[in-house]
Amino acid sequence: MELSTQDAVLTDKELSKENLEALINREVLVLRIPGFIDSEACRVISNGLRNHGYSDYLNAPSLGRIGMSYFETARKPEIIEHYFNTAIQNIKILRSACYPYPCPIDTFRCVMDEQWPAGCNLQNLYNKKMFVGLSRCMKPGIPLLAHHDMFGRHAPNTPETDSLISQFGVNIYVDVPEAGGELAIWLDEVTDEEFLHRRGSQYGMSIEPLGEPDMTVKPENGDLILFNARKLHAVLAGSGTERLTISAFFGYRGDSSPLSVWS
Repeated sequence: MELSTQDAVLTDKELSKENLEALINREVLVLRIPGFIDSEACRVISNGLRNHGYSDYLNAPSLGRIGMSYFETARKPEIIEHYFNTAIQNIKILRSACYPYPCPIDTFRCVMDEQWPAGCNLQNLYNKKMFVGLSRCMKPGIPLLAHHDMFGRHAPNTPETDSLISQFGVNIYVDVPEAGGELAIWLDEVTDEEFLHRRGSQYGMSIEPLGEPDMTVKPENGDLILFNARKLHAVLAGSGTERLTISAFFGYRGDSSPLSVWS
């Protein structure tokens, strides 16, 4: 289905089977739930995340994170082992940082499980539980380069990735700058081979050569935003304050199959 940018964003008061289906069926490109967490929860969770502190991505040192993205493993056995050895521990760290509020990604997982008829599970890979709930910190003036997300690139030839029909990004916004920090999306899709060629040695593609994005979404504190992660997307540089999010992916394998979540 061809989308116009005017029709591509669906804003709703809560997650539901119907708006998830609209996203999955490409009737919309972005699903936005304002106020998924309230302003006081954002303030407390932001302080908790900052007090814990952020470490640099292994392969994107301009970005800070709490937890670990499977993207960082780069198919290296020793890093994959570390990822799984710390997966549940990192989930507990996020919960501790959010206390006394529930970790927003736990709330998201519960709501998804309640709304999707076949449920929603924490993703398994190699018979091990994956981490979910990556918190990212983006400093003012630094964008997130354009990229698309392909689970199969990082875990090729596995039943978990071969069965995946669609992959969606999940962002819960804890603290966003007043200016900048928009989610930018280009509607054209590129093959993974083309993406890897065009990104070169970087983790993503430089934004400027791509021209203006087809659409941008300016998040607000407390928003939950879901989007088609197989489209090229980026985060524009913010100004003034750091941008803190809690993020994940969810995967779709058919209407009768459970959804799955991971980072």
